[in-house]
Amino acid sequence: MTQPARDLEPAHSARDLYGVELRRQRQAAGLSLDRLSDIVNYSKTHLHGVETGERLPLPPLSEKLDVAFGTGELFQGLWGVVKREHTPRRFDHCLELEAKAVRIQEFCAGVVPGLLQTPAYMRALFTEGNPEMPPTEIDGLVEARLGRQEILRRDSPPDFWWILGEAALRQAVGGSAVMYGQLAALLPLVRSHCSTIQIAPFEVGAMALMNGTLILLTLPDSSTTVYQEGLGYGETFDDRKIVLRRVRGYDHMKACALSPRGSARLIEATMEKYQPCQSPHP
Repeated sequence: MTQPARDLEPAHSARDLYGVELRRQRQAAGLSLDRLSDIVNYSKTHLHGVETGERLPLPPLSEKLDVAFGTGELFQGLWGVVKREHTPRRFDHCLELEAKAVRIQEFCAGVVPGLLQTPAYMRALFTEGNPEMPPTEIDGLVEARLGRQEILRRDSPPDFWWILGEAALRQAVGGSAVMYGQLAALLPLVRSHCSTIQIAPFEVGAMALMNGTLILLTLPDSSTTVYQEGLGYGETFDDRKIVLRRVRGYDHMKACALSPRGSARLIEATMEKYQPCQSPHP
């Protein structure tokens, strides 16, 4: 039996606004939660949680709701606002450009980039970084990051190129089973129709941004914006001189990193260290 809905505050929370609109559209259509569950193929428990603001709408629920209610892109638009609510403000502009980009190139020295993370890896990172945060809020952070990964499943996704420092493979985030699942998830994307992954091995030595993240976002008009992040800060740049310097630095890292084939071999070799007794769940 579901619990009574709490009082939502749509003026102050995008998550609450989403829940209010979902309930309004469902009731206007004369649908019970059970019937809507059958239509969109999501559990009644999840839909109730979204309506009451207790859960984030797991992708691709928003698209299914827009189809079910004939609301165009209403829920997809609301989901975009909800995602931004659960990311640091400094990352907002990067998220906006990421959704429009035709090419995304990223270097991450010591952690697997967000677009490549498994849910278990995300949860371990968020839990360690926010030890006092309630599990329900950790759930929200995980769901928001999973929402970003919708871009990987588009009919026409951007061209992706990732360079990871070897430390991202070696740092045992969440333990052996989590890392085994995470590295296994990287392998299909090392070289695909829209993605390339290279590993910069320890032997490369000192690199620019050794402790940070660099993202190059190329838009349909061929302009490129840089997002650069370190501990506690993040900033976007579109100044031509800065962009050219960062692009050149990224190209240099490409030249120093292992080839995709060599990168896959290193990932597989590292997976042996994390080999679990039983197959891990992603």
